[in-house]
Amino acid sequence: MEEKNILCVTERLIVRRFEAEDLEELYGLLSDPKVMECLEPPYTYEQSGEFLRIAGLADPPLIYAVEDKTGSFAGYVIYHDYGKNSVELGWVLNPKQWGKGYAHELTGALLTRAGDKYSFAVIECVPRQEATQAIARKNGFSYLGMEDGCQVYQKKLK
Repeated sequence: MEEKNILCVTERLIVRRFEAEDLEELYGLLSDPKVMECLEPPYTYEQSGEFLRIAGLADPPLIYAVEDKTGSFAGYVIYHDYGKNSVELGWVLNPKQWGKGYAHELTGALLTRAGDKYSFAVIECVPRQEATQAIARKNGFSYLGMEDGCQVYQKKLK
């Protein structure tokens, strides 16, 4: 894999640009009702393809694929500009990967990456996403308030 396609690497994970060939795995994730419970209704194959095209294959991308060190698709991260001098961080992981500490690990790596370019990082989640809130707080984010039905957490980077 070319280095220019890699956003960051953690001890157990690789965050890389999406490829068109990732559609099947992405569809499996986005069509899972358990995964989508706090996000949107589960996606169809066509919706997954459109999401991949608009968010994953865009230049620059809004989302990046996450795979474990064996090359298995683990989900994706959100990493893109958010207002002036801020970046939005997030993650959507395959339920088989839940409970392994991947979200915390990814957050740390994305914060390190963001510190070179941005002054602030933001995480958004719906109020019932308690695990996301806990990860935000554990990583030093402060609660800012509600916006468009989401809780917004922010961390000063520099």
